[in-house]
Amino acid sequence: MAANPSTRVLSALRWSQHTCTPRVPASSMLVPRASRSYSTSTTAATEDAPPPYLQKIKADLKTAMRAKDTPRLSVVRAILSANLNASKTSSPVRTDVQLVALIRRLQKSAQDAAADAQAAGRADLVDKETEQIRILDEYLAGSGVVTLGEAELKTLVQDAIEASKTAGTATKSLVGDVMKRLAGALEGKDVDRKAVADMVKGLAGQ
Repeated sequence: MAANPSTRVLSALRWSQHTCTPRVPASSMLVPRASRSYSTSTTAATEDAPPPYLQKIKADLKTAMRAKDTPRLSVVRAILSANLNASKTSSPVRTDVQLVALIRRLQKSAQDAAADAQAAGRADLVDKETEQIRILDEYLAGSGVVTLGEAELKTLVQDAIEASKTAGTATKSLVGDVMKRLAGALEGKDVDRKAVADMVKGLAGQ
């Protein structure tokens, strides 16, 4: 029996609507695309990055272990331990300048220990601490961080004091103003800021 013409037309229309209507994946319906952000993660990665010089010191740990170099191994472990402790504080070590300051503190402790051992007549301990001081000196010299000598620092301080006085800075504000003037010259340098402040006070007569 032949199909009714009107029935064929309706069937054709339904087929056309079915094939021409695109399907939208359920996952894309009413779901906004997530925005991308790069700056935060990049900044965090930069802030968390260890000082470049620290990588060299870490490599020396393996070298010292293979060579069974006990004095150097002791020094490297002390540096890494001090760095780890600093990372748990509000002032982590993030630059080579900060790492050099940390090494200087360790060296000062070794010098004090050597002096105590000398006073106690312990020549064996004096030799041990002296060797550690020598190794720490090697790391300070190899850091690439510029160290300001006392004579050079004194010249900078005197020039800054003169400039501050010429500018009419009040006596009570002189030390603070001089330290601000020195900030650029001291940036990135191996220098004890407290020692600089003491030098400023001494040369300024305060």
